[in-house]
Amino acid sequence: MASNMITLEATARGRAGKGAARQARRENKIPGVIYGDNQAPTTIALDYATLWKQVLKGKFLATVFELDVDGQKSRVIPRDVQLDPVRDTPLHVDFLRIGEDGIIRVAVPVRFTNESLSPGLKRGGALNVVRHVVEVFCHYDKIPTHFEASLEGLEIGRSIHISAFKLPDDVTPVIRNRDFTVATIAGAVKQEEEAPAPGAAAPAAGAAPAAGGDAKAAAAAGAKPAAGKGAAAPAAGAKAAAPAAGAKAPAKPAAKK
Repeated sequence: MASNMITLEATARGRAGKGAARQARRENKIPGVIYGDNQAPTTIALDYATLWKQVLKGKFLATVFELDVDGQKSRVIPRDVQLDPVRDTPLHVDFLRIGEDGIIRVAVPVRFTNESLSPGLKRGGALNVVRHVVEVFCHYDKIPTHFEASLEGLEIGRSIHISAFKLPDDVTPVIRNRDFTVATIAGAVKQEEEAPAPGAAAPAAGAAPAAGGDAKAAAAAGAKPAAGKGAAAPAAGAKAAAPAAGAKAPAKPAAKK
């Protein structure tokens, strides 16, 4: 074991399940499990104060520990910590055994530099991070703190792939078959109302009087079809009415003496 590795004391639990886990918490201990390295899972219990102290230090899930379970020591790395939803205190912890080769799978956060040198960001673009962490295979005592890439010279629409990050020689991405995207420079979303077409107002203005029942326009519109068929009847009636109306005008013939 490495001389600078932190040792955690633990005891084996005879049985698994919710009942055994609650019993461990009543004894001021944190239930947990060790798995991996082609071995059967081992249920354990750790001192609450000791474990909580390590969690508060930060980077708990990226720290390798020497776990002493009743005198049997093994290298492990925390894989998950279940927290109380109200008090935010640990309820359960999972550990992964580290094999003889020391190679583990770990998630490493990504960072970006030179944002002020990106023309796309200067023009209102936004950095869209697709993957905040990248999973890699590496040796347990050479876990990178983060991966870094520069945004210098990137325009809107450009993508930052994993090849843009400088990974150590002994660190290999879990995804090996493609140069996957980690982030993109997205364009700014414009909240603008579309202006109406210049000629759209004219038909709308002309349609309003017809819909509103303009008397003159309606009469003019009705005059054309009336001249075809419906106008004949009134015309005939008009000629007949004229003599009848004017029949009174001529004087009666004088009576013969």
